[in-house]
Amino acid sequence: MIELKDVSVTFHQGNREIQAVKNVNLSIEKGDVYGIVGYSGAGKSTLVRVINLLQRPTEGTVEVNDVDYLSLSARDLRKKRKSIGMIFQHFNLLDSRTIFDNVAFSLKYIGKSKQERRQKVNELLELVGLSDKVDAYPSQLSGGQKQRVAIARALANDPEILLCDEATSALDPKTTLQILTLLKDLNKKLGLTIVLITHEMQVVKEICNKVAVMEDGEIIEHGESIQIFSKPEQALTKDFIRTATHVDQALETILGSDSFSSLQPNEWLIELSYVGDSTSEPLIASLYREFQITTNILYGNVEIIQDVPLGSLIVTFAGSLESRQRACDFLKEKDVYVNILKTAEGGI
Repeated sequence: MIELKDVSVTFHQGNREIQAVKNVNLSIEKGDVYGIVGYSGAGKSTLVRVINLLQRPTEGTVEVNDVDYLSLSARDLRKKRKSIGMIFQHFNLLDSRTIFDNVAFSLKYIGKSKQERRQKVNELLELVGLSDKVDAYPSQLSGGQKQRVAIARALANDPEILLCDEATSALDPKTTLQILTLLKDLNKKLGLTIVLITHEMQVVKEICNKVAVMEDGEIIEHGESIQIFSKPEQALTKDFIRTATHVDQALETILGSDSFSSLQPNEWLIELSYVGDSTSEPLIASLYREFQITTNILYGNVEIIQDVPLGSLIVTFAGSLESRQRACDFLKEKDVYVNILKTAEGGI
């Protein structure tokens, strides 16, 4: 549906040349909720604006539904852009207009009658859960409600694609989850393809079926969300994921506590992660029976990503050195990731 091929974007500031996007190739299929994640300055917002040519690439091609957007006339491009809605971090609502008028604004010049426009706006506000706010003004709404209005406005022309540029960054965690739930519902109800730009892997975890990680203008890793979360390859991706799954926070607490981090001579502190069927197997319980390993669980968490469970544990293994080694080998054979964090002899 969306094909970016060898896309680069270069800006010139005086004598400086800044390459915001470098040779990016990206394929987004119909119905995807595709997350593009990276820190500020990674180039992700520039990249998403390339999709509807709000930012024209310096090099490369942009195809949407097999149409080469770069070959279109200005008039034809305007028509095609109607199939792509966009929402932003700061809502961009018209403060002097009612919620009804904010949503109706983009319907004014497309040939619909006043009655048709009213019906459409009412349907959209019902869809985003704001049918009771028709006559309110933006100043009377919460941040989450304002973003719902922005979503309704973006859907006014029945787009096939919705671009979300840091759409939840200005919202508190609870409201963020509500907006993500709404986007997930719209994806299912309308068959909407969503491209979501964010610097938070937590957002990707909640909604995206695919993800690309950007660093310094390049995509360094991409794939199905469960694949990226369970077997990240790049250091930056691992950092994002450990933050989103709270493993680093748990580990910091454990290592900062003498009662948890002090190990006996026959103990290891170990991180385990596992995906899919492994999460439902009593692997930890079998370690004592098979290898006489005593296990103390210090932290445990299970995430559901694309309907697949992904588990994380921080545990201690106590037993003979041979038993500990055999137990680790046994877990690895069961496709459990095993990382020895600390031994009684020291080191992480």
